[in-house]
Amino acid sequence: MSLDTITTSVDEAVSGFFEPIAKWLGDIVFYSVPVNGTQIPLIVAWLVVAGLVFSGWFGLVQIRKFRLAVNVVRGKYDEDGSAGEVNHFQALTAAVSGTVGLGNIAGVAVAVSIGGPGATFWMILCGLLGMATKFVEVTLGVKYREVHADGTVSGGPMHYLPKGLADRFGAKGLKLGKALGVLASAMILFFGLFGGNLFQVNQSYAQLVSVTGGESGMLGSSAGALFFGILIAAIVGIVLLGGIRSIASVTSKLVPAMAGIYIAACLVVILVNVSAVPSAISAIIEGAFNPQGVAGGVLGALIVGFKRAAFSNEAGLGSAPIAHSAVKTKHPASEGLVALLEPFIDTVVICTMTALTIVIANPASWGEARKGEGPGGVTITSDAFATVLPWFPYILTIAVMLFAISTVLTWGYYCMKAWTHLFGRSKTSELTFKVFYTLFAVAGSLLTLQTLIDMADAVLFMLAVINIIGLYLLAPVVKQELNNFLGYVRRRDAGLDTDTEADEDDDQELVKTTA
Repeated sequence: MSLDTITTSVDEAVSGFFEPIAKWLGDIVFYSVPVNGTQIPLIVAWLVVAGLVFSGWFGLVQIRKFRLAVNVVRGKYDEDGSAGEVNHFQALTAAVSGTVGLGNIAGVAVAVSIGGPGATFWMILCGLLGMATKFVEVTLGVKYREVHADGTVSGGPMHYLPKGLADRFGAKGLKLGKALGVLASAMILFFGLFGGNLFQVNQSYAQLVSVTGGESGMLGSSAGALFFGILIAAIVGIVLLGGIRSIASVTSKLVPAMAGIYIAACLVVILVNVSAVPSAISAIIEGAFNPQGVAGGVLGALIVGFKRAAFSNEAGLGSAPIAHSAVKTKHPASEGLVALLEPFIDTVVICTMTALTIVIANPASWGEARKGEGPGGVTITSDAFATVLPWFPYILTIAVMLFAISTVLTWGYYCMKAWTHLFGRSKTSELTFKVFYTLFAVAGSLLTLQTLIDMADAVLFMLAVINIIGLYLLAPVVKQELNNFLGYVRRRDAGLDTDTEADEDDDQELVKTTA
């Protein structure tokens, strides 16, 4: 029996068993209500409302403290002797590597096809709102993290939900928080294995095959797929064994590289067509309120834009706090401010650059997709670049590979923290997980298991319901932490002693509730 026959049989058997479960779960999690002929997924509305609430609660912290966030990333307010494993920049790049990926390339093309150019406007707005949500969840992740005896750190919703709810509501809060923590760990683990690992490897392999001769090329065979899977698994396994320090070291180089390559290519297309920029921007703004996409109507463009942005930047899902919790700091809100840059980079910058490139280049495949015909997704993005850079599919392949590897690494770290929360932190437990996760990378080039990936998406967004409820309940804690850090910043800027906390009255400059 050939390898092709085996993998096809496994795919069909798994899909046949899990397909009804995945459909049932997807119908619940992504339940939509019709409004003026447009289906609104309630989970997307849940994420957007959270962004609105936290933006108001913290007085548009994502705008007022943006410059401070950049200064924190630059290391201006680093503190000697802080617990943690990585610096602010490394924590940011590790987390960004988990969100920046194929959604920024293929997902945006889908958005501007279904919702028209105007979907870009709503994507940007959703990204700006998501910055506030990310600030809240990451601040909690650092505050309630667990620093182990060996200096390693564990954080995320599985830690801040039980500890935070216990702080605010006592024994009952602890009991509820522990149950939610177990559920959060299981959801993160399941998504990481299939969405964060298998899917990324599978799609990067597909892109590589497409530029090396297709199915008849040197990598189109089962042997080529197996070789690719083993190669990626080896890279992932070696880096994963080094823990977050090793992951952060790699992603701090990969993320700027992959973002730089991609943005540079976008700029080439934009500059070559610079005379079309004003009309493209006009189309985006006008299309936001008078769209002509497949969805039709203002609400259609809005929902499509919000949906793609929410799926891309993961604000409110509870995944990013796991990476950010490893930062070296004594002030949790310092990393919360750093984290608000994440949706800005992911959605406001990279997604917008992709959309602008497609709108300006206006490839034939985009026109077909807007009529509900022809290929979509990454093909549109690739065709847009090919109008100026005929060799771009090769550059896109490099970008996709970098996106995929960094995402697999980051989700490997997320999964390991979820695994150890469920099964303990022993060396045997950690090694077992790393071997298991590495083998999944090999399977990614051989199998698709699309049904399980769809199911993993639903599971991850179930986590958003649990996580955001916790964020609402713990928001007062975040406000206090922000006030403490702003007081520290003010004293440090004034050259005062920062080893002692200022009087409580001295810190009340600070954050005024506006909601």
